[in-house]
Amino acid sequence: MQEPSTDLAALSVPLVGQLVATDDPWEPYRLLDADAVVVDAVSAFLRDLQASGRPGATARSYGMDLLRWFRFLWAIGVRWDRTTRIEARDFCRWLQIAGQPTRPHWRHRETQTGRWAPGGKPYASTVRAHSETVLRCFYDFHRDIGSGPILNPFPLDRSRRGRRAHAHRNPMDPPRNERSGLYRPTLPKRIPRSVPDEEFNEIFARLPSHRDRALVAFYVSTGARASELLSATQGGADPGRQLISVVRKGTGETQELPASTDAFVWLRLYQLELEDEVPRGRRVPLWWTLRSPSKPLTYHAVHRMFERANLKAGTSATLHALRHTAAYRMAEDPNLPLTDVQFVLGHAQLTTTQIYLTPRKEEVIRRLLAHHAEQTRQAAARTSVPPAAGYRPESLDVLFGTGAR
Repeated sequence: MQEPSTDLAALSVPLVGQLVATDDPWEPYRLLDADAVVVDAVSAFLRDLQASGRPGATARSYGMDLLRWFRFLWAIGVRWDRTTRIEARDFCRWLQIAGQPTRPHWRHRETQTGRWAPGGKPYASTVRAHSETVLRCFYDFHRDIGSGPILNPFPLDRSRRGRRAHAHRNPMDPPRNERSGLYRPTLPKRIPRSVPDEEFNEIFARLPSHRDRALVAFYVSTGARASELLSATQGGADPGRQLISVVRKGTGETQELPASTDAFVWLRLYQLELEDEVPRGRRVPLWWTLRSPSKPLTYHAVHRMFERANLKAGTSATLHALRHTAAYRMAEDPNLPLTDVQFVLGHAQLTTTQIYLTPRKEEVIRRLLAHHAEQTRQAAARTSVPPAAGYRPESLDVLFGTGAR
């Protein structure tokens, strides 16, 4: 019997449905279908996710993965509770080949409809791995409560089932992940990208306002995430002790982070500029927009600001690379223990902080080029012809200028 399979080459997946944010603390995000009807299966899963203590950012991330999956199901005409491993397999293949969709311009969203087209920018392997994990958890949840398929369409790898976990493992090696999904892609081991000093100075010189300079100075000195620094309040900035309080992304707890003197200098200049434009109060947000009427600054506005500065400087650094830059700078300081770096960065495991002990790509290239230059010099010295009899080498060095090299 031939298995049913979707013709992915001819499949057209329109960008219907959406994940909307609400003001309801009991349901911060909702997934709507093409008719603007709430998808109850996703709402039940997000409620269970909230009960387990996951923050709203996690619910949004999971919701976007589920929206991508439901759009695929709506395009092939299969209900979510009738899916099999065949649809899951084709979905993972489709993510690899179709790539990211072409989205309509924000000025013409009412008249244009985005859709997936062949040859788009491919999804990163981390995005596809996260999507596979989210969908496997989604179907595990509905299988356990009896509202979904009996068999999870995103199963674990068959080669890892039916054997003892961590069998034949060297106790000196870290344990491997024995619960990898069947359709989970292999993730490359990447080195965190930091911004070289010359490139950072070029970007910093292109920042147009004191607010932007203060933000970048805090990012590169505290190592805080972009969303964490935007959670700071006016009462959380303490220039006397050079501390700024942020809300951690994972735990939701408030933590004081030390920052550089330059960051507080730019912060004070920014506050003097907007002294009469923004409200005052200890619990009032610290960062505001520069255009009137002033509003609390959002992550997307900061991200766009940094993109414009990169465009002017002719660089390709990202906003999150500032956190990696701060981590590298702290890890390279011999007087700063790695456990202190772990505390400042907010890592749960020290092994996560240890990745910043890996040499930077720029430093490796510089040392290797110096190595090759030294090898060339030594080879030239070995092949130099000795002077003829009757000539003094030091006199020839003076005559030809080789002694100063």
